[in-house]
Amino acid sequence: MTETSDLQEEWAGRVQRVQQLMRHRELDALLVTQNVAIYYFSGSMQTGYLLIPADGEPTLYVRRSLARAQQESWLRTAGLPSFRLLHQTFAADYPALFGTGKDNSPRIGIDADVLSAQLHQRLGAALSQALPVQLVDGSALIRTCRMRKSAYEISRIEAAAQVVDEALNEALHTLREGITELEWMARLEFELRVRGHMGVMRMRGYNQEIMTGMVSSGAAAAEPSSFDGPAGGRGLGPAAPQSVSRKLIMRNEPILIDVGCCIDGYVIDQTRTAVIGELPEALAAAYAVSERIIRQAEQDLRPGATPSAIYASALAHAAEAGLANHFMGYGVDQAKFLGHGIGLEVDEWPVLARGFDDPLEAGMVVAVEPKFTFPDQGVVGIENTYLITDGAVRALTRSPEKLIVLP
Repeated sequence: MTETSDLQEEWAGRVQRVQQLMRHRELDALLVTQNVAIYYFSGSMQTGYLLIPADGEPTLYVRRSLARAQQESWLRTAGLPSFRLLHQTFAADYPALFGTGKDNSPRIGIDADVLSAQLHQRLGAALSQALPVQLVDGSALIRTCRMRKSAYEISRIEAAAQVVDEALNEALHTLREGITELEWMARLEFELRVRGHMGVMRMRGYNQEIMTGMVSSGAAAAEPSSFDGPAGGRGLGPAAPQSVSRKLIMRNEPILIDVGCCIDGYVIDQTRTAVIGELPEALAAAYAVSERIIRQAEQDLRPGATPSAIYASALAHAAEAGLANHFMGYGVDQAKFLGHGIGLEVDEWPVLARGFDDPLEAGMVVAVEPKFTFPDQGVVGIENTYLITDGAVRALTRSPEKLIVLP
């Protein structure tokens, strides 16, 4: 089988999976508006809408650039000249769904978790010209469909992991006392970019942003932030309240190196802890606990295991070590998860957290990041990205798992 036919089968399989989920939910169609999901199903990220019927051929309707979308998309691709003509265009292509002869309202799933209220209202009005259309939340179908990764997707995440490993090894030669977080992060980002990092890390969460990564040292790493994670970093000011700052990196303080890379849209997530000199005793002990937690998670990440149970096990380990108040943040700013799915976005399903009780399956990719935060001292921990298989879990991250001690 050629590479082209392999990829054609890849994209066709994605559509078939979501159509099966749609039929189970009794949806007549799924209208995809978000660029990442449009890319996932079509292979193109041009501006427009993707309509996937529960049965039949999908269509990518493009406003700009149609010519490029026609080159990239694996699906039927057509122009969308005007929003006012949306219903007319859909009805011409899908008369069974939007034609005037229907005697019941079609149920159309939408990606409501990322769709603005304004666009939701406009779509509802535009599509209800012949008869009322029921717009229902179909975002869970998209996120469920994307949880299990194909061989192609895994290969892209592995490629990103290789870039992170090479870039980190090269940049560590310049990590020294007195360099600013910003200056060293710029060097690390340079090494990532010249190896193919797209320069963007996408998140789905509302008002959540993420940079290529966070390099933060000492007290700056432990400062609370709006970022929904165990460490946000001081940042460069209120307009960029996370990641690197202009703080000087000093001796005998933890340096949290939480970085990612995006290759062909797919991301890897990895954290290593470094120190120039020696970690304070309490932080070194906490780092050892983070290693024990991730080793236990590796044993637990099996098909059939529940994410909530894995999270509960990590909480128990932290409590036994007397570190419950420091686990995944500090006090009221603690993050309420141990790990998260990863792929085209950093915050995919499943999440290793309370409330996620659907069993894990082979093919899921999860980043596990046990970390401990100590106010005014710093953050220590580790993060690996794993592929769940029918056998032992497989680490996709490449960098050696050790505390990086620099002279």
